[in-house]
Amino acid sequence: MPRNETPVAKRDRMPLHWKMAIGFIAGLVAGLIAYGTAGADAEWVQWLTNYVTQPAGQLFLRLIFMLVIPLLFSALVVGIAEMGDVRALGRVGWRTLGYTVFISGIAVMIGLLLVNWLEPGAGVDRAAAAQMLADSSDRASAIVRDSAGQAQGVNMLLEIVPDNIITAAANNAILAVMFFAIMVGVGIVLSRGPAVDSLKRGIEGLFEVSMTLIGLVIRLAPYAVFCFMFNLAALFGWDLLARLGAYVGVVLLALSLHMFVVYSLLLKTIAGKSPLAFFKGIQEAMVMAFSTASSNATLPTALKVAETELRLPAKVSRFVLTVGATANQNGTALFEGVTVLFLAQFFGVELSLAQQAMVMFVCILGGIGTAGVPAGSLPVVALICGMVGVPPEGIGLILGVDRFLDMCRTTVNVSGDLGIATLVAGREVEPADARAVGE
Repeated sequence: MPRNETPVAKRDRMPLHWKMAIGFIAGLVAGLIAYGTAGADAEWVQWLTNYVTQPAGQLFLRLIFMLVIPLLFSALVVGIAEMGDVRALGRVGWRTLGYTVFISGIAVMIGLLLVNWLEPGAGVDRAAAAQMLADSSDRASAIVRDSAGQAQGVNMLLEIVPDNIITAAANNAILAVMFFAIMVGVGIVLSRGPAVDSLKRGIEGLFEVSMTLIGLVIRLAPYAVFCFMFNLAALFGWDLLARLGAYVGVVLLALSLHMFVVYSLLLKTIAGKSPLAFFKGIQEAMVMAFSTASSNATLPTALKVAETELRLPAKVSRFVLTVGATANQNGTALFEGVTVLFLAQFFGVELSLAQQAMVMFVCILGGIGTAGVPAGSLPVVALICGMVGVPPEGIGLILGVDRFLDMCRTTVNVSGDLGIATLVAGREVEPADARAVGE
């Protein structure tokens, strides 16, 4: 072979999740060094976080959120339209709902059992807690006001159906946008004609454009992860985690049991998949979820992982994952249950079994309706506290550690979305096409 024809070996590019992991570790180390040497109150630390790292991280999230509505709408419509008939949609929809409620119920039960057994609220330093409540009083009061303005009862169901889809999208009412997308998808399935085909191709084009643009934005993820972790470590260090160690430990234990034990058992027994292969395949989505603390921001990565790593059929993964980004927040439901009982223990409020059952029920519903954005569960926690006689302002106690726990529960949420997609796909794919993870 002539020399000029010798193929040049291409050096493999580093996978995105490794770049994000490097950004995560570098940001954490740099933040801890800043916190340990200068302290969170140092002028240069405040300037750096206020004018460099925090704006950079928020810019990344805003770019992602800017594209979430068109992506969610187009992915859901296309996923439904590709099913071909309403009966297939019904099967997938009911299985998704059934798995969501069942797994969320297990999650909340694990959390309630652990918090009743370990009683983390009984070991909190009251003096430190009082200081935290005072420091966070303004933000806690704002969250309580937001929770009081949320729809309850029948109105929660009514608000899922938008009277103006443009207003719903502008207000980030994700459930209302999802309902409209489902209706459009069903309409495409039931309709025939060249105009409908053109509409379907147009929405498919919107999906492809959204994924392309998000692919460009995702390249900034390692730098955004560095900024997120630097802010967290430079402003809080490990001090807050140490003060609320028992509470944080119970939440992390419950999330870990649910993620690595419950998900693994379900994947193995129901879908016949290898848990190790599953978690290896979704690691990029897990890192993105942990870094952004947002299921919505992780949706593009989850969609890509489902189709390229788990090899799930697009018509199933697009439907289950877009719905799951808002409706399958079982890690959030677990967190809400643990937090309500923790605050009840701290304030000395005895909750009966009936009240704890009500907490469990509302947490499952709250997990379905919680916004897939950072700190989206806090208004729900305040609402539940008010229902069972726990002072809602007590959420100020956990605001300092919420960002870290939000990152952890979002990782469980996104892993659960991909797990449910795998379970549903296993019942929808013909044997000749079954190429999902673990097979």
